[in-house]
Amino acid sequence: MKRLFGTDGIRGLVNEELTVDLVYKIGNALGRMYAGKYEKLLIARDTRNSGEMIEAALSAGALSAGLDVEFCGIITTPALAYLTKSEKTLGVMISASHNPSNYNGIKVLAEGFKISDDDEIDIENLILEKQPEYVPYGEIGKMNSSHLKDKYIGYILSSYDMDNVPYKIAIDVGNGATGALIDKIFGAFDLNYDVYFNSPDGLNINEKCGSTHPEVLSNIIKNDGYDLGILFDGDGDRCLFIDKNGNLIDGDKLMAINALKLKEQNRLNNDLVIVTIMSNLGLEKFLEKHNINLVRTAVGDKYVLEKMLESDAELGGEQSGHIIFLDKATTGDGIITALETLETLTFFGKNINELINEIPQYPQLLKNISVKDKKSVMESKKLKEKIKEYTSLPDFRLVVRPSGTEHKVRIMAEGKDEGLVYSVVNELYEIIEEIDKY
Repeated sequence: MKRLFGTDGIRGLVNEELTVDLVYKIGNALGRMYAGKYEKLLIARDTRNSGEMIEAALSAGALSAGLDVEFCGIITTPALAYLTKSEKTLGVMISASHNPSNYNGIKVLAEGFKISDDDEIDIENLILEKQPEYVPYGEIGKMNSSHLKDKYIGYILSSYDMDNVPYKIAIDVGNGATGALIDKIFGAFDLNYDVYFNSPDGLNINEKCGSTHPEVLSNIIKNDGYDLGILFDGDGDRCLFIDKNGNLIDGDKLMAINALKLKEQNRLNNDLVIVTIMSNLGLEKFLEKHNINLVRTAVGDKYVLEKMLESDAELGGEQSGHIIFLDKATTGDGIITALETLETLTFFGKNINELINEIPQYPQLLKNISVKDKKSVMESKKLKEKIKEYTSLPDFRLVVRPSGTEHKVRIMAEGKDEGLVYSVVNELYEIIEEIDKY
């Protein structure tokens, strides 16, 4: 069982859980783990004020183990993933994604992909069970600044033709990493857009903006007459849309309409879309109507990607907006999702409401409850019995799971009966509160 890595790398409160000492050991462990396989480590970060501190500690650890380091500066996680693939090397993204600025994290990538669970366990063993090891003085790694960001921008620009996009677009980059790339890409395509929340101060990433706070851009769209809104999270691997009426369009609906286009373009291998257990039943019914198969995985883009590779699927993702177009990228890329969706609208010659109106939406409720001990809550006999009781109901889905990145348990229910959905979630919420008291 992993002790440091969650579903999306190592993440925690800065200087409490994610300390300089731990980050140094992570860097040293990476150098020892991958010595001889990779010659350099690319390091990128989002806009958090702790990013430079963590970057310094991580690089010191890696250099001490003989690994060269290149600093990529502020770029998105998918940009780094692309660079590790094109350079055939190792990378670390310093980010806590959608979490507030007092959190940060370490995501390890190798040749475009997040490292395997087995590699994560081996790294943990080096960190927790052994002391750092150092190479001889003459073998200490070298460090320099990288200009590889332009390589990613060039790749995106060469992959799309954004002529004749007739929409006035509002973009919220959440004071995060996408803000460092957006104008060089959307500006080069000569799109009609305005960018909001692109004044990072180290503390305001995801603060009342970005994909976790869509209501803010929603009001801007309604008040200022935009046709569309696009939302990104802190590290740029998620993307959500907002229609002209201010309504949020989640990852399920974005996958649905893009799946239709990919099928028409013969890009939808095996007529298959991979989603998680959290995706709405409406998506499943919609795809079924269009002769497209749907397969569910555990929550986490890592597990979506594993299933995509296993089943030779080209499209997969999460309701949260983390969507993978595997013929374009090895991970969810918010910018690619945005461009693919704009392309879909022009491909069908319809606005986004015309395309999503056909997708049914089953009543669904998700609640997160903060707990002291996720493990003991999930092992409760009373909770297990209640979950078993409700999961046997017809036309009803229930998911109760611990968060992989926070001290929370997530409760999601959906079904045809909205009253039942709400009553079940609220009942389980109260049961978990009671369990966590002891």
